[in-house]
Amino acid sequence: MKISLSYLALCATVTVALMLLCDTRMAEAATCSATQLSPCVGPITSGSPPSSLCCSKLKEQKPCLCGYLKDPNLKRYVSSPNARKVASACGVPYPKC
Repeated sequence: MKISLSYLALCATVTVALMLLCDTRMAEAATCSATQLSPCVGPITSGSPPSSLCCSKLKEQKPCLCGYLKDPNLKRYVSSPNARKVASACGVPYPKC
């Protein structure tokens, strides 16, 4: 059975399109609300290790982090050294906005 090159290219294109669509929907699914990060307040303010709930909320809010960095009321918390430590501990890359 011989698979044509154009068929493989079509499959690859469809796969990439689906991946992009899923990423977009995941970003849309995240409701940007800084209050969702309330489980992370302690670790961000005190430097204590984040809980699993904090990490899961941080991962959910990942598409919103650049918006939080642009908000003057939130920037000092989101850009603090402890916030960077929490992000690192949770495996969430610090945003480059």
